[in-house]
Order: sequence, then structure tokens, then C-alpha cells
Amino acid sequence: MLRIMTIVGARPQFIKAATITRVISKNSEISEILVHTGQHFDANMSDIFFKEMGIPRPDYNLNINGLNHGAMVGRQLESIENILIKEKPNLVLVYGDTNSTLAGALASVKLHIPVAHVEAGLRSFNREMPEEINRVLTDHVSTLLFAPTQNAKSNLIAEGISDNKIFITGDVMLDASLYYRKKQKKPIWFDDLRIKINEYVLATVHRAENTDNEDRLKSIFMGLAYSDEQIILPLHPRTKGFIDKYKIQLASNIHIVDSVSYLEMVWLENNSKIICTDSGGVQKEAYFFNKPCVTMRNETEWVELVEHGWNNLAGTSKKYISDGIKKAKKPLEDKFLYGKGNSAEEIINLITSNDVLFK
Repeated sequence: MLRIMTIVGARPQFIKAATITRVISKNSEISEILVHTGQHFDANMSDIFFKEMGIPRPDYNLNINGLNHGAMVGRQLESIENILIKEKPNLVLVYGDTNSTLAGALASVKLHIPVAHVEAGLRSFNREMPEEINRVLTDHVSTLLFAPTQNAKSNLIAEGISDNKIFITGDVMLDASLYYRKKQKKPIWFDDLRIKINEYVLATVHRAENTDNEDRLKSIFMGLAYSDEQIILPLHPRTKGFIDKYKIQLASNIHIVDSVSYLEMVWLENNSKIICTDSGGVQKEAYFFNKPCVTMRNETEWVELVEHGWNNLAGTSKKYISDGIKKAKKPLEDKFLYGKGNSAEEIINLITSNDVLFK
């Protein structure tokens, strides 16, 4: 029996893990131990995901959150190490670029347990982003690197990582989007907004470099206001705190709603006109749902979206954000940029066929 320990802690990781958990559940030769660090702890940001996405309840919930980066990684590393010693998995599976990703990878490699990194090789080349540090360090201690694209693989090779550790698998987020599109759920409050389907901009703002900087956050909301579009903004808890702290007055075209469940987010994305975000995952989901995207960052890990005209990098300039929304349109060209929706199966096949890992 192959024992895989999956470590998650943030909302995007629950979505990614759900795709692979479904594949594992169909294989009687694999058992999965699910560890939730608790990095996202709000009910709409965490608990509801396990219920509506059909993910088994975590075997361990560490409830580690609300700390500075060093303290959070340290606490997570210590707790994960104790679980690893107890459970003795054959492989640890980590996702993306959060503190939970890094803590899981470091704890595992120091105990000589192989690490597999899903979404390996992504680079923004902005070392001021904590996520960039997390993903680089995780890649360099991982045994198996599952890169979603050729660009991601090229980044890893450029950093000296051995080619025989890297596998292009496509993106598990595409798997999730295709699967959960059939289960999407209209938010109960949507009709009260008196906004028509396909006539609103869906916006998300949560990146620390945006929320923690008063000038940047104010500029973002001014750009959204100047777009003259109806904006629906599911509000991340940390963003709400900074709006209150900076006493930001929101324009009447910006409709703040509470954090939404994933199935509600899928519905909002699928029925929007344009998506405006600082999230890496939402950039891709915009593409999966055939929507043009304006990204409120100076760079993106998902360079293919920019190269093929699906994504416009606006930074946090109020002018570039409003202009980007006004000019946003779908490109004529469409390609399979992130696989065909079978990445989770590919990843599990690669893991189970790796004789070096499990002999």
C-alpha cells in the first residue's frame, strides 16, 4: 500500500487537492493522509470547501494561522514533522506556493521523505513576493516536480534542476474547473444586486503586496470605480480589514459581498463579462471560462495568458486598471495552454510508476 500525505492550508490548495484525491479514492493500492494546516480558517474560506467539493475531512487540522511568515512556517514545520514521524508516508504531496507548501516540503525532506510538488516551476521573478520564495525553495528540495507547462519546466532547468525529476502534466485547476462547472451554484444574493448575467466585472483582491500598501489598495479601488462597470467583489477577510484600516470609501459601482464558496465562485466567473484580479488561480479560471482578464499585478507566473492575449497586466495604476477593463476582449486565437483536463490522473500515474521512489 502506497501511503501519500497531502498537505494543504489555503483555499486554492483545497481545489487542487480535490482533483487528485478523487483519483486516489479510485485506487485501492493508495491511501491518503490529509493534513490541513489551518492557514485559511474562515468558514467560507475553508470548512465549506471540504463539504461542497466532496473532499474527505482532514485527518489532521493544525489550526495554525494569523501569524507572521516566520512564526507560521516554524509552527507548521514543527507540527508537520511530528505527524510525519507518526504516519511514515512514502511520499508527501504539496501544492502551489503558500507557507504550508514550504513547511510541508522542508519537514519532509529533513526526514528523507520524498516530496512531490504540484505546480512546480512557476516564476514571477519578483523576490519581494513571499510566494516566490516559497515556490523556489520547495522546487529545489522536491523529488518529483509536476510542471503545468513547458515554460515552467524551462524555469526549473534554468535553475539547474535535473530534467529527469520534471514532468509536464498540465494544470489540475483545469480538471477542477471542468468538473465543478457542472455543480456551480448561483449565490442567493445575486438577484438582489439587480445586475444582469454577463454584464458585470468579477474582481478579487487579496495579495499582501496590494492589501498591505495603502496607496496601492486605494489606487486599485479607484481604477475599479473609473471603469464605469458594475463590479462584484467577494471580499477576502484580510482585504476587508485593510479597507477599514485605511478608511477607503468605495464607489457605488463596487458591490462588496462576503467570501463565496468555490461553487459560487465558479458561477460568478462563468457568468461574468470580465475578471479583474491579483490572484494567480483566478487568472487561469478566467481563461478556463473563456473570459478576458485584467491582472492587478506587475507580473504573473502564468505568462502564457499574457502571450496569447487572454490577460492584461495592469499593475495597480488606477488608469491602467480602468483602461484595461474598458478595452478587455477575448482574443481570436484559442489553444490548449494547460492540458486537456486529465492532469490529476497523469500525476498519480507518474507517482505509482516511479520505481525509484517506492522500491
